[in-house]
Amino acid sequence: MGKLCYNHDVSETAPQPKSVRLFIKPECGWCRQAAQWLEARGINHQTLDVYANPAAEREMWRLSGQGLAPVLDVDGRILADFDAGQLAEFWKRYA
Repeated sequence: MGKLCYNHDVSETAPQPKSVRLFIKPECGWCRQAAQWLEARGINHQTLDVYANPAAEREMWRLSGQGLAPVLDVDGRILADFDAGQLAEFWKRYA
């Protein structure tokens, strides 16, 4: 499992996404890292536990085509089955 990266800061002047949803499985280390990454940057997001919420699990499958977590939905842009380094790169390009 990769280390949590803090090398990309969210600019206060950058436009903020309208919707950030993080689909997680509670025991998933990468899911915890993704949540910490978002929280460390003050990014408002909704966390959806796919084990506790069958509708969220179906939505995760629909968005990503797979059952692996985490899955991030940022204004309709999807990043699936990722680590914190991949999240930082995704955020720089798409958010």
